[in-house]
Amino acid sequence: MRKSFAELNYYEMLDIRPGAAAFEIRQAYGAALQIYQPGSLVSHSFFTETERREILSLIEKAYQTLIQDQTRKAYDDELMSRGEIDRPAQAGPDARKPVGIFSISRGRGQQPAGSNQESLKTRIRQSERIAELTGRHALSGEDLKQIRTELDVTLEQISQATKIRQDHLINIEENRLARLPAAIFLKGFVKSYLKYLCLEPVEELSARYMETVASLAQHETAQEQE
Repeated sequence: MRKSFAELNYYEMLDIRPGAAAFEIRQAYGAALQIYQPGSLVSHSFFTETERREILSLIEKAYQTLIQDQTRKAYDDELMSRGEIDRPAQAGPDARKPVGIFSISRGRGQQPAGSNQESLKTRIRQSERIAELTGRHALSGEDLKQIRTELDVTLEQISQATKIRQDHLINIEENRLARLPAAIFLKGFVKSYLKYLCLEPVEELSARYMETVASLAQHETAQEQE
């Protein structure tokens, strides 16, 4: 369905840029642990316990490598030799070449300011259709698209505010499972999408979406095996 977690480099595993400061690495490490820890609602449907342990092991290795200057430098040298970084990571936020998984800043998830935010909240309260869609147990990309359309918000607006590329937003809304990023990024994208549209509760809705995607993926795999 997605690029294997093991195929990501350490920066991608933690969803940070190569020039990230130590505190950003620590924050990203904590966030990753929350997603993949035992009992996590989000990752439960995607991975077996064995796979989860392997992912947690990779996250730990990524953190221990990047948090120490000496091992981080050696790893950056390795990435440069593979062409993934074209100048030292410490040179700034543009150190990494564009990658196919995401193009997103740590400042994602901004909500529309002022009266626009209040306008969205008012529309949500008044819309029976949105209440119906958000009240379902399953929440698909198509449901999100219907909600966005109901609120008269464009993908361009969401992309500009959240820094999420439009092609990722399209893949989410169109349920293009094979083109979705790894779960650790996908959940962040969906949460940012929900926050921009002022949809609550964000954690519950994003978890419902992730469960729906997992169910769709399992169904698709079963069909392929028939």
